[in-house]
Amino acid sequence: MDARIVEKGREKAEKILLQNGGELGLLGSSTAYQQVWARDSMICGLGLLACSSEEGPTIHRRSLETLGQFQSELGKIPHNVGFPNVLDPALIAHGGKLGVEGESGQAVEDSIHAGCVDGNIWYIIGHYAYYQEMNDQEFLRKWWGNLEKALLWLRYQDSNECGLLEVHEAMDWADLFANRYNVLFDNVLYAAAWKCMGHMADALNIPSSYYYENAADVKKKINILLWITPDNQEKMDWVKAERKEWIYPIKRVETELVERPFYLPYMGFRDYADRFDTLANLLAIVFGIADETQANKILDYIHGCGINEPYPVQALYPAIREGEKDWRDYYRVRNLNLPHHYHNGGAWPFIGGFYVTALIQAKRFDEANYQLEKLASMNKAGKKNEWEFNEWFHGQSGRPMGYAGQSWSAAMYLFAENAVRNQKVNIFNSEHQWVSY
Repeated sequence: MDARIVEKGREKAEKILLQNGGELGLLGSSTAYQQVWARDSMICGLGLLACSSEEGPTIHRRSLETLGQFQSELGKIPHNVGFPNVLDPALIAHGGKLGVEGESGQAVEDSIHAGCVDGNIWYIIGHYAYYQEMNDQEFLRKWWGNLEKALLWLRYQDSNECGLLEVHEAMDWADLFANRYNVLFDNVLYAAAWKCMGHMADALNIPSSYYYENAADVKKKINILLWITPDNQEKMDWVKAERKEWIYPIKRVETELVERPFYLPYMGFRDYADRFDTLANLLAIVFGIADETQANKILDYIHGCGINEPYPVQALYPAIREGEKDWRDYYRVRNLNLPHHYHNGGAWPFIGGFYVTALIQAKRFDEANYQLEKLASMNKAGKKNEWEFNEWFHGQSGRPMGYAGQSWSAAMYLFAENAVRNQKVNIFNSEHQWVSY
């Protein structure tokens, strides 16, 4: 491994990340997204908590406070919050919610993509990460009621009470994409959120078995519904007894696909997608939904298909093309989701950070070192200058195509570098390890 580029990457990433800290918390980018975004800021918290500077955890704490203050009556965490002078006037005109007085005036809640479900999940995970690093029980106790409301709001997204979330199309990080209903990405995080709630309840001496039992239940059902294996009679017996509505789609995929070395991205009403959602599968490894055998199959698939080339790592394989059932005409919006662009097979540095972390979780240390160096080279590449930490790259050419100064590109590099250096995922200590292979 070229230690020089890896170390330089850490130095540059921490500088950009701290510079993106603002009055309300962490902003999405230095060049765009000048708000505190729920999912972005909480993912970035993993990097902020790995900073050498004490300012990192302080910025993450501000993000948590801002999001918590804008929680709705029913428990929804806002999609993003910012000051009017940096927001699109059209956004404010469409019903922003005012509050949080600051030096720059009153902050405004963005109502665009207001139904996204993963903000609530990442909010819970972000609180857990902060507590694990800072051991601030007073802060946790102050916000425990908000966390319970955020979880309750998520439970109401399980419309048929099957134990898994039912997610509308384009209602998570892939907010211009056709994943829907029982979506892998959201439900992996949902299992993690239940587990986080259990650990935080333990810290507050609150009964926790309820949270752990639900975490195990979501994990079990993800593996029943979205991991396809042939001739699994025990699974079908359980489905026939407990979830009859799953019989048709499971029989269909087992007949048409037989098996896959990865989790399917979603299962809908008598429908499914047969493609590789990279981020969701990596999170299944990081958060212990996948066992050792499954984790190795997923990581072997990434390597075998070249999804980690030219940079780690493409968001989707294979890309969706016009005429396929999951193609949507809105994929053309701003030229974003053409094949090998954006969600549709673009390469994202923040996903690369989760890739390196998953390799560490699976104890593939040599490969993690190699991919971290490639991730450093990716973040170094820029449209005009070195170390731009761009948002996303073309999946085939590897050229930067997104906004520069992206917080989660920098944050997940720090998180990945920390994991490689320590050969473990440092946010989750030995007492609360997610998974042990």
